[in-house]
Amino acid sequence: MRVWIVFLLCLAGHAMAAPTEELIVEEPVVEEEPIMEEEPIMEEEPIMEEEPIMEEEPIMEEEPVVEETEVGVNPVQVEVGDFDEAIEIIEDEAENACLDHHCKKGKVCEVDESNTPMCVCQDPSTCPIAEGEFEHVCGTDNKTYDTSCHFFATKCALEGTKKGHKLHLDYIGPCKHIEACVDMELSEFPLRMRDWLKNVLVTLYERDEDNNLLTEKQKLRVKKIFENEKRLQAGTHSLDLLAHDFQKNYNMYIFPVHWQFGQLDQHPADGYLTHTELSPLRAPLIPMEHCTTRFFEQCDADSDNYIALEEWAACFGLKEQDVDNDLVI
Repeated sequence: MRVWIVFLLCLAGHAMAAPTEELIVEEPVVEEEPIMEEEPIMEEEPIMEEEPIMEEEPIMEEEPVVEETEVGVNPVQVEVGDFDEAIEIIEDEAENACLDHHCKKGKVCEVDESNTPMCVCQDPSTCPIAEGEFEHVCGTDNKTYDTSCHFFATKCALEGTKKGHKLHLDYIGPCKHIEACVDMELSEFPLRMRDWLKNVLVTLYERDEDNNLLTEKQKLRVKKIFENEKRLQAGTHSLDLLAHDFQKNYNMYIFPVHWQFGQLDQHPADGYLTHTELSPLRAPLIPMEHCTTRFFEQCDADSDNYIALEEWAACFGLKEQDVDNDLVI
């Protein structure tokens, strides 16, 4: 009996011990699992917090871009465009300050510190090189200059000196020996000159059309000459024929003489011709007409270095009553 009691007690002791051990084993497992589950939860929470931070950073980067476009980085914006155009206009005005500023031959326009245009003597070394002898010019100092640019630049450098005052452009082409003009030849010169002026006007009238070579008033005057059947056609004519035509068709030569005076009287247009104003007519003629220089010297009847309209008309044989300032168109 005792044996059975002892056996039962032993079984009871094992039974009590077994669940106690299982519970002891299970409890740490149960305790460790929530700990393991809580740790990843704690780790995931910062991850969730970091993700919105990463998303916010690009947003913060985009915002300054929007702000910069508002400031005016975009070149399409009106304010920036207007500002750029204003700069360009200012630069153009600075660069073009000399465009409407006229300088006489031998001088070029420059601007000072305040962007005010002024005329200064041109450096002869800046003049273009002559392409041929036809560009050479001869001065009254009997010196050949490469081009008219070189001549006038040199004359400008001598401005204010006695030598500069006497220096003028004599004729186009290299300097050469020109025969002296005798009295008989001098009397013949106006005959050829009058005929030449008349034919120049007629030619301009024929070629004018819409080229504005002549004004409307000039066209009306020349039209009468052009349509006159008695007009002496252009060509080589004897001196006797030229003299006869001048007497017979005198009225055809009145306007051409006045027209040429008006063409030369430009700088300034004051009713007098200076040596410089005569140059465009003298310079090409001298190599062909060796009496040109003496003719113009004779025109200055009072030797004051100025040729008035009355003196000019008398040189070409016009009558005093036919001199008319209104014809200088």
